[in-house]
Amino acid sequence: MLKFTAEHEWLKLEGDVATVGITQHAADQLGDLVFVELPEVGATFDKNGEAATVESVKAASDVYCPLSGEIVEINEAITADPSLVNSDPQGKGWFFKLKLANVADADDLLDEAAYKELIG
Repeated sequence: MLKFTAEHEWLKLEGDVATVGITQHAADQLGDLVFVELPEVGATFDKNGEAATVESVKAASDVYCPLSGEIVEINEAITADPSLVNSDPQGKGWFFKLKLANVADADDLLDEAAYKELIG
């Protein structure tokens, strides 16, 4: 199941683990990324905590943790090659995997239709 936040993160839910990244819209707004800083595996975040940082030729921006949970995996490929986020933000450009503190919290996030309406 795919969910979205108003802060332009996407989540792909698989059981109690969500793969998290930024949306195509966010990647387009940021421009070409030159730096990505990811959280440590094992770090825990509350919903909307600052989990990662991206820098583009235009600006620096925080990536927020969409739900409370623990980081169980990070995508080292995007720290080595930040352009993956621009070329495939909802595929190879994912940021981290989050073990959710409460899976039911995902019900409060946007579905794809609601997200498209938000950015439309």
